[in-house]
Amino acid sequence: MSRTFDIVLGTVGLVVAIGLVAVGFFYMIKKSYDPGQMLVKCVFTIPFVIGCILLGVKMGPFGPFLIVFMAVVLSYMWTPHIAEMITSPFTNMFDGGNEPPEKKPYYSIATAKRKRGFYLESIVEIRRQLAKFPDNFEGVMLLASVQAEDMKDLPSAEMTLNHFCASPKAPPKQVAAAWTTLADWHMKIGVDVDSARASLQKIVERFPETEMALQAQQRMAHLGGVEKILMAQHDRQRVVLPEGVNNIGLLDSTEFLKPKEIEPGLLAAAHVKHLEAHPHDSEVREKLAVLYAKDFQRLDLATMELAQLINEPRHSPKQIAGWLNQLANFQIELGADVATVRATLEKIVELFPSLPVAEIAQRRLARINSEFKGKEKTPGVQLGVYEQNIGLKYGSPRKL
Repeated sequence: MSRTFDIVLGTVGLVVAIGLVAVGFFYMIKKSYDPGQMLVKCVFTIPFVIGCILLGVKMGPFGPFLIVFMAVVLSYMWTPHIAEMITSPFTNMFDGGNEPPEKKPYYSIATAKRKRGFYLESIVEIRRQLAKFPDNFEGVMLLASVQAEDMKDLPSAEMTLNHFCASPKAPPKQVAAAWTTLADWHMKIGVDVDSARASLQKIVERFPETEMALQAQQRMAHLGGVEKILMAQHDRQRVVLPEGVNNIGLLDSTEFLKPKEIEPGLLAAAHVKHLEAHPHDSEVREKLAVLYAKDFQRLDLATMELAQLINEPRHSPKQIAGWLNQLANFQIELGADVATVRATLEKIVELFPSLPVAEIAQRRLARINSEFKGKEKTPGVQLGVYEQNIGLKYGSPRKL
């Protein structure tokens, strides 16, 4: 029984040893710089070892010399590979090991041809790279850029970007960036507000109730003003300048030359009308809040406008914290009590407890009393009556 057990145990041990050696050889072949050479060494080593062992047994007392010879040959062949396998986990941390470089497209040739004015050749090179990496955003935008900016072919650029955006694998931020860029091209190259608005509207419809949709809506609100600027650049008309004032240095006053400021009431009405058409325009709403606070001293109206901005969840934490700080400034300037201002600043800490804006708000809360003291009016000091024109006199009065 023990004899049989020893045979089975020896057989299992031999199989395990052969398996470990085979795994080691496979690992070395896979990680080698020259797998073909490694395979040749493996094919040579196995019969060489078996032959040396069998021949050593037959040689009797001279067998150990043959085993030594075999060991020298194997060490010469395999020592570099074994040493590399042992040290590679440490060296790979510095040189990257045998990991193949990440496959990615290269657009340097296309960019060079574009700079030299070979636009068609550049497009061909870009398409060659996109054939290998069809979802590469950099290549898609580069192709559309050459088509729109260099070839002045907006329809082809729009087709390129729409094809990319139609893919379900396209990341949302890249889709929004592509359609936003297309809207810019429609404005700058085509001076086409309707097409630009349609591109931005796609973002709103594709990603509703997101920050990307909010940014697109805000850009749409300002398309009218951009259109006027671009149209003025394309259709330049002769500007007649009024005649200047003669002898300006001899005038008693030049107040009448200063440009007249827009009446706050008219400006507020214009902002309100704009917000009725574009309620998501945060820039204009903030201007209206400042107008209510600074010119009309109406804290309630300013608070109402800022509250709409603060309660919009699609705005970034930095923007919301900025508006809450601005509201705190208005409350201090327009006579609110300390508790009200504290509640406004504590809202920042409550909404964003782990962000830097919360730490800034806490520091401001710590010195809020000093801000109120700085707004208190210092009582005037009544000065005595002194001799007039004392600065124009010189010398000391002589005694008679």
